[in-house]
Amino acid sequence: MPRRRQETLWIHRWARWIIGAIALMGACGTAYLTVVKVMGGDAACPTGGCDRVLSSPYAEVFGLPLTLFGFLGYLSMAGMALAPLVINPDRQKELRTQLESLTWPLLFIGATAMLVFSGYLMYLLAFEIQAACLYCITSAIFAASMFALTILGRRRDDVGQLAFMGVIVVVVTLVGTLAVYAPINNPQSAQADLPGEVGPAVTTVSGPSEIQLAQHLSATDAKMYGAYWCPHCHDQKQLFGAEAAKEIPYVECAEGGRNAQVSVCRSVEGLTGFPSWEVNGEFLVGAQTLETLADASNYSGPRDFQN
Repeated sequence: MPRRRQETLWIHRWARWIIGAIALMGACGTAYLTVVKVMGGDAACPTGGCDRVLSSPYAEVFGLPLTLFGFLGYLSMAGMALAPLVINPDRQKELRTQLESLTWPLLFIGATAMLVFSGYLMYLLAFEIQAACLYCITSAIFAASMFALTILGRRRDDVGQLAFMGVIVVVVTLVGTLAVYAPINNPQSAQADLPGEVGPAVTTVSGPSEIQLAQHLSATDAKMYGAYWCPHCHDQKQLFGAEAAKEIPYVECAEGGRNAQVSVCRSVEGLTGFPSWEVNGEFLVGAQTLETLADASNYSGPRDFQN
């Protein structure tokens, strides 16, 4: 008695189309965010947390916007999902079959890596950045959907091999992600080869206004005199946030501090304590609010300070 031919499920017929559509939507979203990041604009976001995420130190990898890598990842997924579908099965059936067999494992690897990385970003949103980003959440949903479709989108007789491959991808992705973000999560150990003491790590996140104010203070030759052991100096940096703190025109006055300029500090008249700001020829002693520094430096940029 002849064997009945297995019925083709709808998910098997449409999985590649759906993966391609999701990937193209993700590519459009990440392309938009990349342009916003490069141009220094504000992203359209109902929660207001998207700009906070884009301005955080986690939004860059190797000096490039993280969204650029997301765009390339989505574009690759779309290409792998849709490439076999453009080949006419009546004329080049063998080529299409080979391309489908080649791209399914690659789609699974790509979707698994994107899901793991998106999961790590969700952790950062909840516990480190503490902001709701609609684009990030949507991207995580896209990654989860593509991952599910790469598993359910075809009949599989190699479940064990697939699981083994998935474990390897998860481990490699996690190790790579933690290595990339190690300088942010532990800045002191990342700069351990540099001489001199540093204060506690700045743990708050900068918004666009904090970054622009710090850049304005640096451009107008303002100075913040401080010491690595000074708790109020750390409080001042916390008001700016981690990324903006790197832009502050900071002068280390304590002996043994990193890049210490003790002689410069001793030559400054009126410097009686830390932190002290020298802005437009005026001395401001103690940690200052960002509004005070903005007024003293004639800062005309946005003032929606969040710390």
